[in-house]
Amino acid sequence: MKIAFGNDHSAVELKKELIPWMEEQGYEVINVGTDTAESIDYPIVGEKVALLVASHEADLGIAVCGTGLGISLACNKVNGIRACVCSESYTARYSRLHNNCNILCFGARVIGPETAKLLIHEFLTTEFEGGRHERRVNEIMDIERRNSSGG
Repeated sequence: MKIAFGNDHSAVELKKELIPWMEEQGYEVINVGTDTAESIDYPIVGEKVALLVASHEADLGIAVCGTGLGISLACNKVNGIRACVCSESYTARYSRLHNNCNILCFGARVIGPETAKLLIHEFLTTEFEGGRHERRVNEIMDIERRNSSGG
């Protein structure tokens, strides 16, 4: 499974621990985040992750900034993206199970490496349940289609 991973400057140290761990778990990681502490704007990174997922160059994405919120907002501006912000495993699991989210976001200033690993594990190993949830996800995507400006 290919995972797009993006981060801003606040998450460089966390990323140094997460990407090798993910690769040990058997994931192919496409790193589009920064590797330095020099300030970078999270919307740029969020869009890169989202475009890789939306184009199916990556199966799923992980995007990390200080809180996870800003980068999730940027990701969600790309058509076809359902990015969620999580700081605990229940939401990470149900974001996939019920909402078919395709990008996990979290804050490097909010959670530590072990919690991040738990969130990533739950997110990447949970499949969409479908059924009644598929109708609701389709309704969300219908809102996107109705409100898309086309550029």
